Amino acid sequence: MDFLHNKPKRGVKLQPLDEIDGFKVRPGFYGRDGAAAAPNGVSFTIHSFGATSCTLLLFHPYEKEPYARLKYPESYHIGNTYSMLVFGLNIEEFEYAFQLDGPYDERKGLLFNKDNILLDPYARAVTGQREWGERPEKGKDFVYHARVVENNFDWGNIRQPEHPIEDLIIYEMHVRGFTKDESSGVSAKGTYEGLRQKIPYLKDLGVNAVELMPIFEFDEMEDARVVDGEQLYNYWGYNTVCFFAPNTGYSSVVEHNHEGDELKQLIYELKENGIEVILDVVFNHTAEGNEKGPCFSFKGIDNNIYYMLTPDGHYYNFSGCGNALNSNHPMTRKFILDCLRFWVTEYRVDGFRFDLASILTRDKNGMPMAAPPIIEAIAGDSLLGKVKLIAEAWDASGLYQVGNFPAFERWSEWNGRYRDDMRRFLKGDVGMAGAAITRITGSSDLYDPANRGEGASVNFLTCHDGFTLYDLYSYNVKHNEKNGWDNTDGDNNGNSWNCGEEGETDNPEIESLRRRMVKNAFATLMCSRGPAMFYAGDEFCNTQFGNNNAYCQDNIISWLDWNRLDEYQEIHDFFRYMIAFRKKHAVIRKTTKPSSAGFSDISIHNGHPWNNRTDSHTRLIGVMYSGRDEDDLKDDIIFYGMNAYWEPLSMQLPDLPGNMRWKVCVNTFAEYEDGKDMGQMTEFRDKVNLMIPPRTVVVLEAEPIELES
Repeated sequence: MDFLHNKPKRGVKLQPLDEIDGFKVRPGFYGRDGAAAAPNGVSFTIHSFGATSCTLLLFHPYEKEPYARLKYPESYHIGNTYSMLVFGLNIEEFEYAFQLDGPYDERKGLLFNKDNILLDPYARAVTGQREWGERPEKGKDFVYHARVVENNFDWGNIRQPEHPIEDLIIYEMHVRGFTKDESSGVSAKGTYEGLRQKIPYLKDLGVNAVELMPIFEFDEMEDARVVDGEQLYNYWGYNTVCFFAPNTGYSSVVEHNHEGDELKQLIYELKENGIEVILDVVFNHTAEGNEKGPCFSFKGIDNNIYYMLTPDGHYYNFSGCGNALNSNHPMTRKFILDCLRFWVTEYRVDGFRFDLASILTRDKNGMPMAAPPIIEAIAGDSLLGKVKLIAEAWDASGLYQVGNFPAFERWSEWNGRYRDDMRRFLKGDVGMAGAAITRITGSSDLYDPANRGEGASVNFLTCHDGFTLYDLYSYNVKHNEKNGWDNTDGDNNGNSWNCGEEGETDNPEIESLRRRMVKNAFATLMCSRGPAMFYAGDEFCNTQFGNNNAYCQDNIISWLDWNRLDEYQEIHDFFRYMIAFRKKHAVIRKTTKPSSAGFSDISIHNGHPWNNRTDSHTRLIGVMYSGRDEDDLKDDIIFYGMNAYWEPLSMQLPDLPGNMRWKVCVNTFAEYEDGKDMGQMTEFRDKVNLMIPPRTVVVLEAEPIELES
């Protein structure tokens, strides 16, 4: 009779069924992970295969001890999921966490401990990370709590730009470092808002995508230390604490229970200006580290499921950061897909760059898989159907998959071969001309256009990891002493060249050569098939003073020095010109309709027309793109020539139809000035023979000859 009396009536809103420690509760929303606010309470859902019991902890804001411990009734446990709706909670008045009990056996990877306080993996906001470089509690006693976030940001009818991937010009940046220096001139330095204030600059530069280094909640205090009086942090953020929560340290204002609004406003306005947003995501490892690391989330939920473990229960370390996520387990796979869908639907991001993505191709024992389920699932997901998927196709244990990453007709890759081969050719190494031509024309040896399209190769010469473009031509070797590891960290094979003197110089000839080398590199990148990416600040010769692994430097080493924009205005203007030039000429970016001239889509002219031969001494190359303009279907013919030698070399251009002639658009030997006639600055022997100066790029376009009336 009691059961019949308490039985809820159909058609009536959710009613409490039980009471635990004074809180009215009932089974929650099993299909809604994490904390989900309802009109009359909050549902808390968490999954665990191995736990034998689950307790919800409620905290007053900023308090260490919980004011309530609500153990889930066994009847609220369905399958491997615990879910409970707690009535009467005001989301602004509490924080929450979990405790899970279960077996403990380190050799089997079971780390259940009923006393551990665990962060909700699906938390939309994390406490204790608000102030950069600070924690409300320091030491081992610090624990993460979660907040419930009210999602009422109005996206209106904003649409995704959906630029074709081959048209992308990607600007990789660190949110904090982009505007943190006083020279940035923004009012909210080092924040999402500071970046928002720089949107007019980005639009004027011409980039159509920004790639944000990690903005998921991370712990910059991990391994924080002082070296030579300088406080160092985990500045880059490749140590995720929570995958569903934005880094609140990047917000200019306190957003309690509205975390993410400032980031959403940034994304909204970037889209309004036609700029896509790509997130650098780290699904290869977490901030929990190895056996010596903390246990605050996955370790205490299902350690043996979420991480790759050795037979004795230790952690495989393919990431170089202590652990590796077991991403092809169904539960981890679900988590990753849920996360990606969340950022696409709730934050409207346009793409993802997957850090050390080769780890995602490994099975639970660390062996590479031919058809990894997680890679296929991401490629085939309907909500992710139009977002860009870019793999860093290698990991820290030598699994190098550039050109062989399982693409499922969807994935693109950071083309590390482009970076390495082009760096060597541009500085004049012998025997690199053939490889350079292959890279410039789309790396068909790695990415067959018939199977991979023309957007698979994301071409880049610089990124956050390594030298800036200016440093690439200012330093022969890395200078990472300020990192505190006796200069043992960072890449030893950067293929850099100091142009004759290490570091800063007063020699005008060396400085002039460095500027030319920077322009050569960027002109080449903009004239290469495939989406292009460069690192923020390269457009005004930002320097890291030779540090090629500035992961810990939250200072002027990593921050952009906007004063250099005045000093290197010519370089900035050249970058802007080359970006506009690339956008203007579709034949550079992709195959178009054939031109009436009868030329093939791509042809090679090394020194003289139709010469596609190279040998170990070839340093003069020519690449011609031919097709039809997208808009008016006029012939569009572009010639790229590069002399990587230290003396002038003669280039004979292909003959054009009688109604066309060659016009010089780029000559990096001459100082760039808007409107300057580069033809006047270029030595022609006759109409089709020109002398390319030492270490110089020239770019020409075929223009119609105006007939006299």
